[in-house]
Amino acid sequence: MSGGDEPRSYYVGMDVGTGSVRAALVDQRGTLLAFADQPINQWEPQFNHHEQSSEDIWAACCIVSKKVVQGVNLHQIRGLGFDATCSLVVLDEQFRPLPVNHEGDSHRNIIMWLDHRAVSQVHRINETKHSVLQYVGGVMSVEMQAPKLLWLKENLRETCWDKAGHFFDLPDFLSWKATGVTARSLCSLVCKWTYSAEKGWDDSFWKMVGLEDLVTDNYSKIGNQVLPPGASLGSGLTPEAAKDLGLPPGIAVAASLIDAHAGGLGVIGADVKGHGLACEGQPVTSRLAVICGTSSCHMGISKNPIFVPGVWGPYFSAMVPGFWLNEGGQSVTGKLIDHMVQGHAAFPELQAKATARRQSVYAYLNSHLDLIKKAQPLGFLTVDLHVWPDFHGNRSPLADLTLKGMVTGLKLSQDLDDLAILYLATVQAIAFGTRLIIEAMESAGHSISTLFLCGGLSKNPLFVQMHADITGMPVVLSQEVESVLVGAAVLGACASGDFASVQEAMAKMSKVGKVVFPRHEDKRYYDKKYQVFLKLVEHQKEYAAIMKGD
Repeated sequence: MSGGDEPRSYYVGMDVGTGSVRAALVDQRGTLLAFADQPINQWEPQFNHHEQSSEDIWAACCIVSKKVVQGVNLHQIRGLGFDATCSLVVLDEQFRPLPVNHEGDSHRNIIMWLDHRAVSQVHRINETKHSVLQYVGGVMSVEMQAPKLLWLKENLRETCWDKAGHFFDLPDFLSWKATGVTARSLCSLVCKWTYSAEKGWDDSFWKMVGLEDLVTDNYSKIGNQVLPPGASLGSGLTPEAAKDLGLPPGIAVAASLIDAHAGGLGVIGADVKGHGLACEGQPVTSRLAVICGTSSCHMGISKNPIFVPGVWGPYFSAMVPGFWLNEGGQSVTGKLIDHMVQGHAAFPELQAKATARRQSVYAYLNSHLDLIKKAQPLGFLTVDLHVWPDFHGNRSPLADLTLKGMVTGLKLSQDLDDLAILYLATVQAIAFGTRLIIEAMESAGHSISTLFLCGGLSKNPLFVQMHADITGMPVVLSQEVESVLVGAAVLGACASGDFASVQEAMAKMSKVGKVVFPRHEDKRYYDKKYQVFLKLVEHQKEYAAIMKGD
């Protein structure tokens, strides 16, 4: 199949997202040869409580793995890499699931990444002003693991906390399940658990927040052997896991990554020669990877640590070995677009028309916007409709959970045109949020010239163009749309020993597909809309102050 004489090597990348498990078979050039996906269950027993099942997720991994290697010579499969959302998996000492809910349902043993039950716990953790918080932008997020652990201790002491033997980040649970090795990935522990790549765990932090029990037995419950992403684990795939996954026993299994970081790995190292980009010939630190799906993550790397208020990190070697990572983020992006579109009165009409044309609702909306824009640039349709997108609080750079969404400029009509324009204003608001994150990173010392987009929303041309126009930067899209899966496969390739380093695998396996340049002639319009965007949040804070006043 491949040109040249080199024998074909294959790697399996597996990505556990919010709603599904996806797998791909990828070769040593980064070409995706097979893909499969399988939905996974989610439970929301009460508002802000989101749960999953580790048994359900592993069963889905087995289904997709068997599908992507069908008809392939198994001897050519060299490595397996996992990435997943940073959800919290709880097991007892015998590695059996424990309930993370008041119902006592041990099948539901995962607190999902987007779960916001631990608001009071994270508030108390932030009040300590402990020095480890410097590495998460000064304020810990409710989506990180320490507040969730504290919630379990305070709320489910007997049914969960006292029986727990292992607390895994989901990516580390998957690599344990595949190899029997409980070693953790530096990525998860550094990004979500306050671990330091240089100093290890900080006993004083856990004691100060009331989780001193984790310090005992040298942190055995949360991890005391830590490996960089892409390192080979134990003796590779165990015979039992090999049978489950339909893969050869003993193949290399890599220390894992969080899903967004796998996306960053899959795009940020691409060779950009010949595309007329400012980042050609510049260090990789001039690139920002934006992984946009249910939520969005903004990954920037630097040679030296840069502290950005409200942006997570700096995390050493958490994505690209040897570099410090800063991670900005927006808690809901894809989920917000769905929310705005599906909640509109004209949605049933939109659905019917899109189905009749055999299009997705978003492809239909994009063509409808082209139809109604007439002679003006499409983006100008929102001249008097403005959205502030923090319907689930602000992750970066304001790090304020209490912020809400805002829409100004509503009219009495509710037709398809109104829906299309509201959709456009929402996409623009998400892009303005990215601009705000970039400005915070640049004022702290980053120098960014190019965006590298991947994830589900990068398949939407309107979303991509708005990010280019509103940030004023070119957007690079990968040849392989499934960059997160390529990133996971890069880990497997690294663990197999076929590449000398993550950087080498990244450069060989990620390729530029398309470059979208900003329309500079629209810059003045977007600068004005950005001023309004910043005013919205300023006003929201003023409203809150008025309502709190005497």
